[in-house]
Amino acid sequence: MKKISLLIIVLLLLAACQEERPDSNAHITNTIVATSFKPEKMDKASLEARTQKVKGELEYYLQRHTVDDEGYDMVARYAEQGDSIIASYMPRRRQPSLMNMFTWRGYKRHGVGFKFTPYYIYIGNWQGDSLVSGLRIDSAGVYAGAFARHLQASGHGCYSSFDGNYYEGHWQNDRREGFGFAVTDKNLMAGTWKAGRYHGERIWHTSERIYGIDISRYQHEVGRKRYGINWKNLRITHLGRHIKGNISGNVDYPVRFVYIKSTQGGTIRNRYLMTDYAAARKQGIPVGVYHFFSTAQNGTAQANYFLNNTLFRRGDLPPVIDVEPTKKQIEEYGGPKKLLNEVRQWIAIVEKRLHVRPILYVNQNFLNKYLAEAPDLFDNYLIWIARYGEYKPGVHLALWQLSSDSRVKGIHPDVDVNVFNGYEHHWQEFLREETIK
Repeated sequence: MKKISLLIIVLLLLAACQEERPDSNAHITNTIVATSFKPEKMDKASLEARTQKVKGELEYYLQRHTVDDEGYDMVARYAEQGDSIIASYMPRRRQPSLMNMFTWRGYKRHGVGFKFTPYYIYIGNWQGDSLVSGLRIDSAGVYAGAFARHLQASGHGCYSSFDGNYYEGHWQNDRREGFGFAVTDKNLMAGTWKAGRYHGERIWHTSERIYGIDISRYQHEVGRKRYGINWKNLRITHLGRHIKGNISGNVDYPVRFVYIKSTQGGTIRNRYLMTDYAAARKQGIPVGVYHFFSTAQNGTAQANYFLNNTLFRRGDLPPVIDVEPTKKQIEEYGGPKKLLNEVRQWIAIVEKRLHVRPILYVNQNFLNKYLAEAPDLFDNYLIWIARYGEYKPGVHLALWQLSSDSRVKGIHPDVDVNVFNGYEHHWQEFLREETIK
């Protein structure tokens, strides 16, 4: 930044600090951009696309969360007011003279003042020569919030960059730490940050959420022993070893849905499918079936095998294709492009026959590595992600498989437990719109 630009910024900011009107800093960010930084121009179409993307991400978050979720109030405020919180960190004084801004006590800055360096402008409230709160401006954007002793962002604050990205939350040693949310032209990330890196959202597990299970023959067979399922008394009693502190009350949740494995590849069937399917429906539990995709057959053959060996009824949950091959299996199959094309074939055939969109089940690693090459699948179909641990996947999804070692009363072995991405009204909407008609 040129020094003349920095001087103009200081004068404008200091002048703004004199105002008593609550809206005196409403255009602070625009002022800084106009005087110190000229971002790369974006054509009208690109700007509109970015605006709509951000708007869509904010709407999706607010639709899938409630005021009980951590950070909801911050995201809601940003959706309504943008980066207006920057203005709240602008210091104000009653004195009309700019010279009165420079307050000292014992040769130390005290009160409202500023500091100018080759890389930053600091302006805010000082105590004992330390900046307590205020603004820090650099060539890329504006930080507004609390500071530590050595002018580091620490405590609550936000950073609004001139390219349109935004973060608000907790800081420590100039890094994002603890809870915060970031909005970019790609997505919205609300959750836990550690040393500047986003880890994910830690949802609170409560009885208000919608939990379900997925089962196969392994819930009936352990070695040579065979077990039945007590469908009348199913209750989720433990969420698995990965879920620890973020639980409200005791884990004693009803099983709100169940997915049962039907087929695998083009030769394997689950011998317990029909009895489990009938028992679940008898208890009024929404039930669906899934196919485990194999790299030993093509997608068409597997789709036909699945359809010919599975029972479907009105009101059933949408069918699922479980895709989790190893890297070696993918290579031997012909590579990611070949695999994704065969998955598309399976989905197209099943969707045409059942008139409902199948759900795509993948693990987090597969999503990160391969689904980026198939935006049509990610954008047009519901996603079910397996990611074991505290942190919910940071993408749009229908279901999250959060553990494989949960305990369910009525089932002897460990069980996979899943949580629906939303609350009761979202679940009822899902049952109305996405089930087999």
